[in-house]
Amino acid sequence: MLKRIIYAGDSTVTFNHIATYPQTGLSQGLSLYLKDDVFVRSFAINGRSTKSFIDQGRLDEIVGYLEEGDFFFIQFGHNDAKKEDPERYTDPDTDFKSNLKKFIVVAKMRGALPVLITPIARRLFDDEGHFLTGSHGKYPQAMIELAKEEGVPCIDMTSVTEAYLTSLGDYPSRHLYVYPKDNSHLMPEGAMVMAGFLADGLMRLGAPYADLLIDRNAKVIDEDLVEAKDPYMVLGDARMLKNVKGNMDVSFTYEKQD
Repeated sequence: MLKRIIYAGDSTVTFNHIATYPQTGLSQGLSLYLKDDVFVRSFAINGRSTKSFIDQGRLDEIVGYLEEGDFFFIQFGHNDAKKEDPERYTDPDTDFKSNLKKFIVVAKMRGALPVLITPIARRLFDDEGHFLTGSHGKYPQAMIELAKEEGVPCIDMTSVTEAYLTSLGDYPSRHLYVYPKDNSHLMPEGAMVMAGFLADGLMRLGAPYADLLIDRNAKVIDEDLVEAKDPYMVLGDARMLKNVKGNMDVSFTYEKQD
């Protein structure tokens, strides 16, 4: 039976086409971790906050699309903090929470399973190469608090991606983002890596969320059940990427050149 993930969010989530290549959203990267009978429909759209997404009728569109048993992924926070734009700004303690609650209400009304997901970290480093945490302010914590209040699962992508970028450093992390154009949007490999952390979160939630996922280490590569000798990506016990026989992008291992 086909399982469906309905994904709401902003440009870090959206499904990109050739016009915006090589920018790649989490909804694209996540497909690499899902079983063949899992379908992802991304309603995410560039530049939206919870407020503008709702005001422009995107949530209403989802109401008509959601079905019982669907998984409804809700990921915002990049654009809600834009105080200079009243069409998008929300206060993290009030409007942001109340808007997210509307998404949860829609999910429950349609018999879907809502999952709140905090925003991925912006790739920000100071002049000395130290990663700058907290670029999303109070929004991730507000989402975590709301999830507890409403009794719905929340995957904290902000904390795990901040920790990961801290461990990589400035130079080795550049190829994951559309750098030097910006430090918010992902390249294809960045979407693959970040979606891996999202898959980790789904696995920790257990069934039925973990049931969406394939075996991470890709035991087979074709219908003849041939073992995959060199899987592209392997995560160690510390959830860090490990170099597999030089198969990882060199950016993970090289040193900055003068």
